[in-house]
Amino acid sequence: MRAVQFDRFGPPEVLRIVDVPTPRPGPGEVLVEVHAASVDAGETAFRAGKLRRVSRARFPRRLGGDFAGRVAAVGGGVRAWSPGDAVWGLMPHFAFGAIADFVAVPERRLARAPENLSPVEAAALPVSGTTAMTALTDKARLRPGERLLVRGATGGVGSVAVQLGKALGAHVTALAGARNLDWVARLGADEALDYRTARPGDLAEFDVIVDVVGTELGAYQARLGRGGRMVALAFDPDRVLTSMLGTGLRAAAAPRRVKMFSNNPSADRIAELARAAEEGTVRPVIDTVFPMEGIAAAHHRLEAGGVRGKHVIDMGRS
Repeated sequence: MRAVQFDRFGPPEVLRIVDVPTPRPGPGEVLVEVHAASVDAGETAFRAGKLRRVSRARFPRRLGGDFAGRVAAVGGGVRAWSPGDAVWGLMPHFAFGAIADFVAVPERRLARAPENLSPVEAAALPVSGTTAMTALTDKARLRPGERLLVRGATGGVGSVAVQLGKALGAHVTALAGARNLDWVARLGADEALDYRTARPGDLAEFDVIVDVVGTELGAYQARLGRGGRMVALAFDPDRVLTSMLGTGLRAAAAPRRVKMFSNNPSADRIAELARAAEEGTVRPVIDTVFPMEGIAAAHHRLEAGGVRGKHVIDMGRS
């Protein structure tokens, strides 16, 4: 089968398509024929080597955290799935490899794919959707009527957080680039502000802040009102390790006000996201669809910034 991988750190050109053996599902695993997979912005830091001190994975390394497709085969003990079932899901925690013709994953990493979405549409949601859902419902415990600030509102997680925050009854303020303000408002933001001109000190107080940027966390934390909660979902790409340490210290010093987590959703959470997609509570936001051969171009686009939602890789089976 085909798979995207890289065997050294570097620019997007280190990514290549290789022929590798098709995996076999082990006990409790499902082999999925991948129809589409999303491109995660966070993986650009792994590819460039910015996280080499915290990531111990060996070369060659693969890409892709979520996917949509159909069950090709099941391993021993699997009863919930049968060949031909339309599914979506995520790779195991801290594992990648979804940008491939087939993936073998534990059955708990799957849910029935939303019936109202094509595989390409569906592939844009599992990682970003479960991250935003966990941030707002489990970590921040967002309540109706609260004021929510989404920083980095145009990206994969941010665009879902805007939609979900509005559906949960919050007053949503979104920070985005000037050209995206009307677009973010159409996603559901009550107020859309240009992040270049709306400095933290100019903002009102918020009950919940979801940060998908990773810089100036102290200045934004100061905009939390009494009982306010910040969920930090990103690190400064120019100083990743220092940013990780700083955010961890903030969370340890004020655990009720600053929260961070590594997204590892349960099967129930993935299924909950599928229901939300079918009900129209959240919808996928896709910037560009690339063929597998366009993976390097997708990474260049991510590093240039300005992406609306997610880039998706179409495996050509849709």
